[in-house]
Amino acid sequence: MSAPRLLNADLRLALGEGPVWDADNNRLLVADITACVIHALSPDGVLLRSWHFPSEVGSFGLCRSGRWIVALRREVVLFDPETGARETIAAPALPAAARFNDGKVSPDGSFWVGTMDERQPRSPIGTLYRIAPDRSCTAIVEGLMVSNGLAWTGDGKAMFHTDSGGGWIESWDFDPERGAASNRRRVFDYADPAIGRPDGAAFDIADTYWSAGVRAGRINRFSRDGRLIASDPYPNPGPTMPCFGGSDLATLYWTGLRFPLGPEAISEHPTLGGVLVMPAPAPGVPIAKFKD
Repeated sequence: MSAPRLLNADLRLALGEGPVWDADNNRLLVADITACVIHALSPDGVLLRSWHFPSEVGSFGLCRSGRWIVALRREVVLFDPETGARETIAAPALPAAARFNDGKVSPDGSFWVGTMDERQPRSPIGTLYRIAPDRSCTAIVEGLMVSNGLAWTGDGKAMFHTDSGGGWIESWDFDPERGAASNRRRVFDYADPAIGRPDGAAFDIADTYWSAGVRAGRINRFSRDGRLIASDPYPNPGPTMPCFGGSDLATLYWTGLRFPLGPEAISEHPTLGGVLVMPAPAPGVPIAKFKD
């Protein structure tokens, strides 16, 4: 496997997350959560444009209308990248210490998004929500520390989800027509700190689940049944999430964090917070658009 390299030599994200490949515009979109911004990059790393938001951007996805569905700190909005117009479509009552985190559009066109406890030590105050095209917002799972790692297999019949705080991966049976998840079960527990904690993730068409081993600097790959296939080194300790992109979805882009790793780590690892890129052994699963 080829080692990831910097896509843009100058761009560093404080808390990079949620990369999304925008095929219609041939660009990569990445969020910097704490900077409250989404950046657009060309496939070869040119910074094309940035959009600023009134609060943290936990995650986002594309919509059929051309808008984006964006999880801000305590609300989910539809955002028009051309006009800047925002419309709130979900604002569940969150605990004071919680904010929205990882989210992704499911095969049926719904937006699944979870919350997390920002405090240390963390408590299980997080919830995984499903926001349907009719704008109903349903709590699916409660008792999470850091909801993360949402991804669907190529046939749409399996959904993976993680809790970075709890250190596990779970699998669900998924109905790609109705958007219903069932038969929740734990498939992997992180017992070895050398492979890090489960962060953002994505599936390829070979049913491999690519997971960022945050803080340990690992690229972890799992089979559809949750078996660890490989744990490969990443150029720095802070990978946060992969995204398949390019015209054939055979390029892997990775976001990363700088903070709160501290000045010593930043000095030792100059690529921290950078967007990294590498060829993928197999193309990624295309991500659906929200049915707005």
